[in-house]
Amino acid sequence: MAGNISNQPGRLARAAKHVAPLHLLAGIGVVIVGMTLVTPFAFETLGDNAFIALTIPAGLLTLAATGLAERAPQKHALWLVFGCAIILRGYVLLFDPLLSSDIYRYVWDGRVQAAGINPYRYFPADETLAFLRDGTIFPHINRADTAVTIYPPVAQFFFLLVTRLGENVTVMRLALLGCEAVTVTLIMLLLQRTNRPVTRVVAYLWHPLPLWEIANNGHVDALMVALMMLGLWIALTGRALRGAVVITFSVLVKPYAAPVLAGIWRPWDVKMPLVVIATVALCYLPYLSVGSGVLGFLTKGYLTEQGISGGNDLWLLSLWRLVFGYHEGDVAAYVALAALALWFTGLSVARSSHHSIATRLADINMLLLLALLLLSPNYPWHFLIIMPFVALCGSAPTWAVSIGALLLSEQLDWDFYIPRIVSKSILFGGLLLACAFTAWRARMQRTADSGASQ
Repeated sequence: MAGNISNQPGRLARAAKHVAPLHLLAGIGVVIVGMTLVTPFAFETLGDNAFIALTIPAGLLTLAATGLAERAPQKHALWLVFGCAIILRGYVLLFDPLLSSDIYRYVWDGRVQAAGINPYRYFPADETLAFLRDGTIFPHINRADTAVTIYPPVAQFFFLLVTRLGENVTVMRLALLGCEAVTVTLIMLLLQRTNRPVTRVVAYLWHPLPLWEIANNGHVDALMVALMMLGLWIALTGRALRGAVVITFSVLVKPYAAPVLAGIWRPWDVKMPLVVIATVALCYLPYLSVGSGVLGFLTKGYLTEQGISGGNDLWLLSLWRLVFGYHEGDVAAYVALAALALWFTGLSVARSSHHSIATRLADINMLLLLALLLLSPNYPWHFLIIMPFVALCGSAPTWAVSIGALLLSEQLDWDFYIPRIVSKSILFGGLLLACAFTAWRARMQRTADSGASQ
């Protein structure tokens, strides 16, 4: 009896240690749900800056929740994490897309293909397609009278398949949530494989970036991320060529996933590049009736529209121009230097492919961060590519980018306008500061370890 009594305080202390993080985690979940409940109404009343003001704190709360989830009892924490995630996604599905109309193009492209027409051939407003117009999808298509579709062939296959289930936004978003379910499953499998708590999946599930950009706005990047993660899982478990095929499918949804191939390639292995090229060719084959038109709006306006051709929205080049002014050929020089930086970094990652899975994931994470820095996309959904690594790696730079991307939600002309150079400077400046902090902390740790060994 005495022994039981003497052990009681220890058991209580251990119980408190486990229960407290779970209670705190639940409290954060309630706050995030509450903030999400008011976000659509704040957006409609006060504009996109109100959206930003609510989502960035939600991202910071998710960062805090991730640390708590690691210390909470796994079973209870997972029930809480998934329960809140389902509530959040179910709620934002009730609202029309707030910040983007891209999903209407997805439904339109699927409808056009179902009619036996190449989606790369006509503008949506072309009279040839007049018989496909309706009052719910067609009026919301952006660039309807100026641009054929921009989306690569694997995205087009997806649009066709999903619209055979239903030609509406809700069905498309539900399909993209299905893609997200694949991503979440693979995140958890990789967390187990790297001996990290699976409760870290909260970093993805509660984060406002995938919540709003997939469940609400319905971006096809969800498919890109799911295929990328599936390809990584296949490759990292010993089937590199099969993984390369699936990752190539991901690139043919959106090309932001291309750097990931470096993480599974071994230098001087010619089989993988050949497999990648063959996969690309086979996927484009059904659409080649339009010749070079299969590149869609990408080469016929998008690069100019997004300030890439002129260099206006390439963040590092913009800073250079602020200091040194415009110079003829500076865009070409920047692109060449950026390509070299990505090539040598990718080669370095490829050479380290014999390392552990955790190390390879960290290397791929770093390579994607570099690509995002150099390309400096204009829209928050382009940063969904980094979201699985928030849970898998959890580095300060990855968190900085995932939360900072919400600053790019500025969309409306009537709202108080934040210049894009300012938003990007906060976003990418935060990334560089986080990288410097991480490097400094690693150096201090090495110094401490060296001192302890002596």
